[in-house]
Amino acid sequence: MMHEREKSDPAIVAVKPTNEAERFAAEPVEPRAGAEGNVGQHSTDRAQNRATVSQALERIRRVARQRKKEKFTTLLHHISTDRLEQAFLDLKEGAAAGVDGLKWHDYEADLERNLEDLHARVHRGAYRAQPSRRVYIPKPDGRARPLAVAALEDKIVQRATAAVLNAIYEEDFLGFSYGFRPGRGAHDALDALAVGISSRKVNFILDADIRAFFDTVDHDWLIRFVEHRIGDKRIIRLIQKWLKAGVLEDGVVTAGDRGTGQGSVISPLLANIYLHYVFDLWAERWRRREATGDMIIVRYADDLVVGFEHETDARRFLNEMCQRLEEHSLSLHPEKTRLIEFGRHAAENRKRSGLGKPETFSFLGFIFISGKSRRGKFQIKRKSRPDRMRAKLQAIKQELRRRMHQPIPVQGKWLGQVVKGYFNYHAVPTNSQALGTFRLRVTKLWQRSLRRRSQKDGTTWEWITRLAKDWFPRPRILHPWPDLRFAVKHPRWEPYAGKPPVRFCAGGAQK
Repeated sequence: MMHEREKSDPAIVAVKPTNEAERFAAEPVEPRAGAEGNVGQHSTDRAQNRATVSQALERIRRVARQRKKEKFTTLLHHISTDRLEQAFLDLKEGAAAGVDGLKWHDYEADLERNLEDLHARVHRGAYRAQPSRRVYIPKPDGRARPLAVAALEDKIVQRATAAVLNAIYEEDFLGFSYGFRPGRGAHDALDALAVGISSRKVNFILDADIRAFFDTVDHDWLIRFVEHRIGDKRIIRLIQKWLKAGVLEDGVVTAGDRGTGQGSVISPLLANIYLHYVFDLWAERWRRREATGDMIIVRYADDLVVGFEHETDARRFLNEMCQRLEEHSLSLHPEKTRLIEFGRHAAENRKRSGLGKPETFSFLGFIFISGKSRRGKFQIKRKSRPDRMRAKLQAIKQELRRRMHQPIPVQGKWLGQVVKGYFNYHAVPTNSQALGTFRLRVTKLWQRSLRRRSQKDGTTWEWITRLAKDWFPRPRILHPWPDLRFAVKHPRWEPYAGKPPVRFCAGGAQK
C-alpha cells in the first residue's frame, strides 16, 4: 500500500502495471552504487531550489525501486523552471551551436525570462524541437563519425528530462551495463571485464559490435520500451518530437523512423533503454536458463564482450543473439564481431593444437592479451591500441601546425595538458611502455614544429628533452590493478534481500 505522503504527492503517482515488462534481478556481478550522483549531483545558485529538486527526484527513485512494474503517469511537472535552469548551467559554455546559432552566453544574457518562456511552451505543448545540425568527427580508422548538434533549448529540455528519467531507469538497468551511466565509466567496465575473465572459467570471448547502432534504432520499438515505465503521454510526446525532428545537412532536413541522433543529450539514455530491453534482459535470462557453464557479460553502449566457459554455449548465444537483434532492427558488424579462444588455458590449448599464441581483442581503446605475470601465473595484459595512439598523435601534429608561432611556454602548457589527459585514461597496469612511447613521440613532434619556425632554428634533442621534462608529466601508472578497485567498489560479501550473505563475483552470485 502506498504511504500517505506518496498518495498526496503527484510527483510519484505510479499506476498501471507494465505489460510484457518482465524484470529480472539486478546483475549480481557488479551491484550498482545507486542513482545518486546522476540526477542529484547538479547545483544551482539557490540552495533551497536545489534541495527541492533533489528531494523530488529521490522520491521518484524510491518508488521506482519499490514498484518495478508500475508506470509513472505524472512526470512533466518535474520539468520545472528550476530544473531547466539547472540543466542550462550544466551545459558546456563553449559547446557548438545548433541550427538556431544560439550560444550559451547569448541565452544567459536574459536567462530568467528565457527559461520562463521555455517552461511555459513545454507545459502548454507549444514547444517544438528543431532539427539537429550534422557534423562529422574523424575516427581512428580514417572514416568520419556523424554527430548531431541540437539547438540550445533542445539541449536544455533534453537534459532536464533525462535527469527525471534517469531517476527511474537507474533502478532498472542491470549491473553489466556501463556506458553513459552516472557513477560508471569506461574503467569500471574494463575492471569488470578483467576481473570476470580472471576469476571465472572463461575460455572463449565473444567480442561483438552492433552495426551503426545509433542510426538504426527503431522509433516504434523505442517508444514501446519507454512506455513500459513511462505512462505520462506528455513525456512520450517530448521524446517523439526529438526523434522526429530530423537532421539538417547541406541545407536539407532528413527525418525518418530510425536513429537517435548520436551526440544529442537524450540519445545515450534512449540507447540504454533500447538495449536494456533488446539485449540486457534477454542476455541475463539466457545466462540463467541456457548456459551450461560460466558466462560473463560486459556492455558499454553498443560494444559487447561476453565470456564463456564452453565454445558450444558461445556459438549458440551468438546465433540466437543475431536473431534477437534482427527482430528489433539491429545487426552485428561482421568485421568487428569475433569469437576467439581466450583465457587462462588458451595458450596451452592453442600450443597443443599448433595454433600459436592466443588471439587478442579490443575493448574501449585497449587490447586485451592473455599473458603471464613474472611469477608465471595467468595475467590479463592491457595495451593501448596502436591505431588510436596514431590518430591522437596525428591530431596533435595538426594542432601544433596551428600553434607553431605561439610562445614556447604556451605550447608547453597545452602539450602538457594533452599528455596528462592521455595518461589519465591509458595509465593502467601493464601499459607503461605505451605511455613512454606516447610521451616520446609527442616530444619529437614538438621538436619538429619548433624547427619549422625558422631555417636557422637549432632546437637540439637535449634542449627539447629538457622542455619536455619541464612541461610533460612523467609516464607512470595512475590506475590500480582491476581486482583492487573492483573489490573496493563491489565488496565480495554483502547482505542480499534479507537472505544469507551472497558472494559477489564476476559472472554471477554464489552463496
